[in-house]
Amino acid sequence: MHFLLTGAAGFIGFHVARRLLARGDIVVGLDNLNDYYDVRLKQARLRQLEGQAGFEFRRLDLADRSGMAALFEQTKPRRVIHLAAQAGVRYSIQNPYAYVDSNLVGFLNILEGCRHHQVEHLVYASSSSVYGANTRMPFSVHDNVDHPVSLYAATKKANELMAHTYSHLYGLPATGLRFFTVYGPWGRPDMALFLFTKAILEGQPIDVFNEGRMRRDFTYIDDIVEGVVRVADRVAQPNPDWDGSRPDPGSSRAPHRLYNIGNNNPVELLHLIEVLEAALGRKAQKRLLPIQPGDVPATYADVDDLMRDVGFRPATTIEEGVKRFVEWYRERWEQGAGSREQGAGS
Repeated sequence: MHFLLTGAAGFIGFHVARRLLARGDIVVGLDNLNDYYDVRLKQARLRQLEGQAGFEFRRLDLADRSGMAALFEQTKPRRVIHLAAQAGVRYSIQNPYAYVDSNLVGFLNILEGCRHHQVEHLVYASSSSVYGANTRMPFSVHDNVDHPVSLYAATKKANELMAHTYSHLYGLPATGLRFFTVYGPWGRPDMALFLFTKAILEGQPIDVFNEGRMRRDFTYIDDIVEGVVRVADRVAQPNPDWDGSRPDPGSSRAPHRLYNIGNNNPVELLHLIEVLEAALGRKAQKRLLPIQPGDVPATYADVDDLMRDVGFRPATTIEEGVKRFVEWYRERWEQGAGSREQGAGS
């Protein structure tokens, strides 16, 4: 299978690329290598992919309309896994235009490329943040999500609406995946686990928002990748039972579907810290702080639809996942302090 994979130097994209290449697929990986976080980590991931049979890298910004059109024309992918985006809830409050350029303009360029080149299936990254002010747990794709609490969340909700429109107008099969707090080796350094690990090993205090009462559906990267690849292999289909008088937000009469992809087992932030302390053999100095603007106190994924349709079953406990991350951090990242090429991936 010939894939276009955006965000190939990102956390999830890197792991998805490795899985696709391992099974013999052809992957054109796109990334703009921006400096939202340490570019050296992105470059280190990319070095693990370059040179592998079937992989080609293109450095390109999603918002480059002519560049994206040329990319689709040159590569003619059969399927697209779109994971590139401007990430981060808090960053969206300080830098809103970055989210419009990447997450809205960039996503339109993806949709147009898929439309004009008869792409068989578009799988795109949404986010658990779309649930916003919702409080009924677990979060279900069949619930309304019209109350985002950050611009990042609003752009992800907009992506779902844009994709559905193209599915309806042009018959483009598209599946949106609402990711829930992904962690693991090669993870993002702006996420809690990476930040906490670095600070604890350096003897620095950690900022614990909402005084540690945040609950997150932490999902290990291997489980996420398994779900993404299974979904990519199952082309979205219309729901013949969809009823416009009782519209189901999770499906459609068009070939468009939405799924939660999470661990289905929320963990309190203070417990995550305890697990991390055990893995590191060190205690954290905790600085308890109030909840931040744009944050939600809890996330919890209902993954029944994904389990039913593609056999997705998260299998990694928080204890095992944190242990694997700490091993990677100490062996592959801390030793080089991010300053030189790291060894083989986890």
